[in-house]
Amino acid sequence: MKRIGFILSITALSILAFSFTANKGGEEYETLPIGTTAPMLEYQMTSTDGMEYKLEDLSKNNGLLVIFSCNTCPFVIAWEDRYPEISQIAAKTGVGFALINSNEAKREGDDSMEAMREHANEKGYPDIPYLLDRNSELANAFGAKTTPHVFLFDSNMNLVYEGAIDDNHKSKSEVKTAYLNNALLNLRAGKEIDPNDTKAIGCSIKRVKL
Repeated sequence: MKRIGFILSITALSILAFSFTANKGGEEYETLPIGTTAPMLEYQMTSTDGMEYKLEDLSKNNGLLVIFSCNTCPFVIAWEDRYPEISQIAAKTGVGFALINSNEAKREGDDSMEAMREHANEKGYPDIPYLLDRNSELANAFGAKTTPHVFLFDSNMNLVYEGAIDDNHKSKSEVKTAYLNNALLNLRAGKEIDPNDTKAIGCSIKRVKL
């Protein structure tokens, strides 16, 4: 019995160790400070539409909005019905928009390219570039922690807002402060963005330790 208990304990510890290795949340990567120029602008990623894109290709006259997202995180599922509206506001503001999937540890399952395509079509945002971030390279460069995690850049590709979409993922009708929408509108108007950083709430990005 003692031997069986010892084996079970070792097995449990091995599983726990693997889970921490496969699902690193990015604590070792510093999130970009406000004012920082976007890194990896020439980094090429494959989209669910089959095209290859770089961030510099997706930016528009007034900047670029990047949201780290995925297919199954409950926080993403709660928030993603707002993606089309965000896309419309970004377009009117002259800001490009890209969704980034950095869940490398789930590429053989929930966050494969095929699953990403199905999810984008099902949720009704096929016009929004949904890009696969190989080995979480872009997430690491941005210091992205969660899905979702928002990064808004101005026309000079300097970071002007970072954090959450709004203050209520559970109910759009109960949102008191729409952080991202406000930031987009203030960016267009040339006004100060306040707050310019908020706490990103969501599931940890599922990185693989190389």
